[in-house]
Amino acid sequence: MCNLLYSWAVQPMKQLTQVLGWLADREHCVFSASDLAAAVPDCGQLAVLLSRATKAGLLKRVCRGVYWYPVADYPREHLLYHAAARLRAGEFNYLSLETVLSEAGVISQVPINWITLMSSGRSHVVNCRDYGRIEFVHTAQRPNGVADELSWDREKHLWRASVNQALRDMRTTRRPSQDLIDKEVLREFV
Repeated sequence: MCNLLYSWAVQPMKQLTQVLGWLADREHCVFSASDLAAAVPDCGQLAVLLSRATKAGLLKRVCRGVYWYPVADYPREHLLYHAAARLRAGEFNYLSLETVLSEAGVISQVPINWITLMSSGRSHVVNCRDYGRIEFVHTAQRPNGVADELSWDREKHLWRASVNQALRDMRTTRRPSQDLIDKEVLREFV
């Protein structure tokens, strides 16, 4: 009986290890819990399996429902972006606000380990513990209404607003960091 219980616990872990070994690569190593459930469809206790995989070092928990399969050459600075893409995969999301403006040099202060996205989902800040925070800010805009102002960021797996769109989003959402905008740098973009 004891061996039967032990084999049940090992089999899903083995299966998960094999599937991750086959599928994961440098570009695809951040997974939602539902992604991992598809890797082990016969596992009745996914939460237990993910907890064991995390304790064993196979996976690292980024935040609730998102796991990282640590691939050696993965650019860790992309982890929050990839986690955001997995968290709201069913929503319309794009990088904007302070993230876009600081990367363009329009805002003098660079948010460290904090990314901001506009989202068709609800506003929410997700604490990713040691990795940082992801802030989703609700927008009622539709994709076709801002499509001309967005570009696909292949490295981060997310849509990215233009500087002009990020400024509009700042005004619309009445962000307190508007006073950090460098007007001289801004003239280059307007």
